[in-house]
Amino acid sequence: MKLLSFDQAITQAGDISKRHLFLGNGFSIACRQDIFVYGKLFERADFTRLSPSAKKTFEALSTNDFEKVIKALRDAVRLLSIYKNVPADLKRIMKQDADGLREVLVQTIASSHPEMPSDITDEEYDFCRRFLSQFKTTYTVNYDLLLYWTQMHTAKGVQPDSDDGFRKPEDDFEASYVTWESHQAHEQNTYYLHGALHVFDAGTEIQKYTWVNTGIRLIEQIRDALNREYYPLFVAEGTSDEKLEKIRHSDYLAKAYRSFSEIQGNLFIYGHSLASNDEHYLKRIEQGKLSAVYIGIYDDPKSKSNKTIIKRALLMPERRKSTRKLDVYFYDAESAHVWR
Repeated sequence: MKLLSFDQAITQAGDISKRHLFLGNGFSIACRQDIFVYGKLFERADFTRLSPSAKKTFEALSTNDFEKVIKALRDAVRLLSIYKNVPADLKRIMKQDADGLREVLVQTIASSHPEMPSDITDEEYDFCRRFLSQFKTTYTVNYDLLLYWTQMHTAKGVQPDSDDGFRKPEDDFEASYVTWESHQAHEQNTYYLHGALHVFDAGTEIQKYTWVNTGIRLIEQIRDALNREYYPLFVAEGTSDEKLEKIRHSDYLAKAYRSFSEIQGNLFIYGHSLASNDEHYLKRIEQGKLSAVYIGIYDDPKSKSNKTIIKRALLMPERRKSTRKLDVYFYDAESAHVWR
């Protein structure tokens, strides 16, 4: 298997109008490994509001991955439903723990998150902005604020060249937040595919918290909302099907899903393991209109985890049902120099 450098991959992919970016958790880990690795989040998580067994499920499954545990608990509830004489309380508790772990994950990311945009250095922002500038559209499954902070980190008086589709509310220009409406999002080029810490479903509208409208640090606003048990739009369900179900019930997330399904040209994947719980987006790559996908490989391509990524990636052309050809390439993720 040939491993391209990032620059080689960019040159091969051609014009920027045909290049799109898909970010996974490795994007955030590359910036702050001491925060965003699942093991670190698990260490900081507060499980006290869940059953005594909730934390033990991680040990039983030999993982620190919240989504894997959520999936396992929900699968167990479904299995218990077909057995007789299973106490109803057991199924109820397991379901509550599965739902509660989503909230624990949100709380943990928010409480562990860097406090201020200035916690990221100017040099790191410069590297990241250079990386992002090489793509027409950015899609991310990350929940944190790093991408947003980077896109907002421009020179004084210079407007960001990114557009996440949020605008001041049409009927309240003095609101402390901005809102997303489908009819206002024609120029959108940044999509939070699974929601984000600063994006909230307020029922009749999708709100995004900002610093500029309040003067209050964004992470403080988010933590205050969580303390009031007001949770962000956040897709951390266990399985791909469960995630897709939630996506389809949100106008904002469904628009992002449709946008991703329609992209043409070349897709660069950075920091994503092609895991089965995001199969709903992997299928869009396979059945969509893309000509090529470039997948970042971090460290030794022969490692067990990378072999799994490569194996899944090579299935994509085989599963494409149309006559449109899909090429798969791999590049050295470190050579992208995303943060440094």
